[in-house]
Amino acid sequence: MEVMAKVAFSVYTLIILGGSIVAVSSSSLVRALVGLITTLIGVAGMYMLLATPFMAFMQLLIYVGAVSVLIFFAVMLTRAEKGGDESGAAPMKTYVFGLAATIAPAAVLGWLVMTRPVESIAVPAEVTIKQLGLELMGSYFLPFELISVILMVAMSGAVLLTWEKRGKR
Repeated sequence: MEVMAKVAFSVYTLIILGGSIVAVSSSSLVRALVGLITTLIGVAGMYMLLATPFMAFMQLLIYVGAVSVLIFFAVMLTRAEKGGDESGAAPMKTYVFGLAATIAPAAVLGWLVMTRPVESIAVPAEVTIKQLGLELMGSYFLPFELISVILMVAMSGAVLLTWEKRGKR
């Protein structure tokens, strides 16, 4: 069983890496969005490996479903010109800085993990979905609702900005 878990971990890791490479390196925004969706599906698979199907379902529902559709609409509603500011090739120093910004935190975190081993691994407390729902609607009700209001304002602002741009043309 442990071998199958390692194989599944490797497959999900490849899905995440492949999707993230497509998302970052694609010149088309729609292809980049497909890469992002692929990456998010891989993350949902990782949640399944962690035996948290509720988190995997929420990952698919919220990020793959709602956020990806929102980004897709934002891409489709904006009209990017062919000769825009970022249409040309980036200078080589941009790629070097990007690679350095990727490698530096990975090296520091890798060094920390290797030199400071974990003293003990505690088993987390089991929380049922019912308890999670009661907490979200109980003591975390206000932050939960504030997040939904912020998302609503952001979506409304995006629609309003797009509407104003189309009215000027």
